[in-house]
Amino acid sequence: MSLRSFETLRLVKGEDLNHHGTLFAGRASEWMIEAGFIAAAAMTDPARIVCKKVHGMDFHRPVAKGRLLRLSARIVLAGRSRLVARVEARRDDDTEPTIESTMTFVHVDASGASLAHGVTVSPETPEELRLHAAAAALVGE
Repeated sequence: MSLRSFETLRLVKGEDLNHHGTLFAGRASEWMIEAGFIAAAAMTDPARIVCKKVHGMDFHRPVAKGRLLRLSARIVLAGRSRLVARVEARRDDDTEPTIESTMTFVHVDASGASLAHGVTVSPETPEELRLHAAAAALVGE
């Protein structure tokens, strides 16, 4: 399956701000992980998906109150039970990512043990191939 992207919009409100008056990294992390979960859950049973690891999160520029943040998530690598998501967030007027992250989700059984999901990911475009290779290097495949 090709790398389908899932998009979400968030409005940055007063309760989302840090002491500098910009988007709090903890809130942004919550939104980024949720976006990654949505991409993983869309490929299998959502009740069986858990977040195993956030491989990092890069914040490139601040986001002010009242701005829209567009989050885009896609699964870029699938293992036996692993689904690796690439999540990017852009301010409403930016073409370059404001926040970037890669995270691993695992498909589990009722007891929490890893369970094969049967998902395959087939990158096709040069960008998809680049993201796939970067995720494979990140997780050691």
